[in-house]
This record gives sequence, structure tokens and C-alpha cells, in this order.
Amino acid sequence: MSESDEKVSAKDTREVIMEATFRALSKHGYKDLRMRHIGEEMELTRQVIHYHFDGKYDLLSSFLEYVIEQYEGSVEVDEDADPRTELDARIDQCLFGPEFSEFTHWDRMKVYHELYTHAQNDGEHREIFNEHYDRIRGSIVEVVEDGIDQGAFEAVDAERMGQLITDVIHAARARRISLGHEDAPDEARRAIDEFILDSLYADSDDA
Repeated sequence: MSESDEKVSAKDTREVIMEATFRALSKHGYKDLRMRHIGEEMELTRQVIHYHFDGKYDLLSSFLEYVIEQYEGSVEVDEDADPRTELDARIDQCLFGPEFSEFTHWDRMKVYHELYTHAQNDGEHREIFNEHYDRIRGSIVEVVEDGIDQGAFEAVDAERMGQLITDVIHAARARRISLGHEDAPDEARRAIDEFILDSLYADSDDA
């Protein structure tokens, strides 16, 4: 590696490569992506990519985990927040995403869903997506269970409730990305409130 590569490595070479991968995937798509395209999107030499990753597949597997980490690690809720507040925060995070300095939530979701589509023929990537889905659903289930225990939510099947909410979120994101329906996330959020959450809240009549 060059001296400049080593200096960046001390900061966060992985993030530099991952963000370059975002830019390259956005321009070229998954099918036509080449390692040189990623190299063209960063100031580091292409050698540094090969130093850290054993080829395109290894890099994309790491990239997929990087994208997932950005979402799973960025839900911010106060420790003393009530279940309704936490549930709203998790739903909004999945539908509207955190803010990024480069590439919007939907820019990133477009790349995410392209990899998601190709995962049907890729066992390793499908497993990564399955684990991510389970964690999203599980986090919602956990909040619903806490709300039931605290008397804030009606006694429902938390597992089914979590799966329903998660599936609505996934469908809305796919509709916006694949069909260009920009109102899909907002419509999904209103539908979740009206048809799912209103029936979940034990004190909905007083809300």
C-alpha cells in the first residue's frame, strides 16, 4: 500500500471502500460492477481493495453487512422511552431511514434492494438478509411484548404483530424503489397507524 493508503487505514479504510462501493453500485448496478469501478470512486489505490478483500464477492458480502449495520445501529431511543415511542421510532427508521452526509436513505435502499433481488440465487447473501429480517422483526416483537407487559398494549400475538409490521415496511420500500411510488412509505406509515397500531394500544380510546 502507498503512504496515503496507510494513513487512511488508520482512520477507517473499510468505510472508505464501502462508500466507494455505494457510488460504484449506484452508477453501474450489481450485474455490471467491476472492482476497477470501485477503485475509480476513491482516492486510494485499487491495491488497497485487494489487500482487504478476496475479490468482488467477498467485498460485496462485507458491503451488505456494512449497509445493515448502518440501520441496525442507528435507532436512537431514550432509555426511559415508553413502548409506543420506541415502536414509532423503529418503524420510522425502517421506512424513512437515518440521515446520511452522502447518499440519501433511498439511494442506499436502492442498492440494498438490488442485492436483495440477487440473493434468491445466492445462499450466503440470502442468509445475511434472513438474519437481518429476523433482527428487525425481533426488535419490533420485543417492543410489543414489553408494551403488553406494561399494560400499554393489548394482549396480542406479538410474533404475528411483529411480522405483519415488518412485512408492510418491506412491501412499501419495494414499491417505492421498484415502481417509483414515492408516496408508498408515507401511505404505509398511515396504514400501520390506522389499521395496526390503533388496535394495539390499550388506551386508544383516550389517545
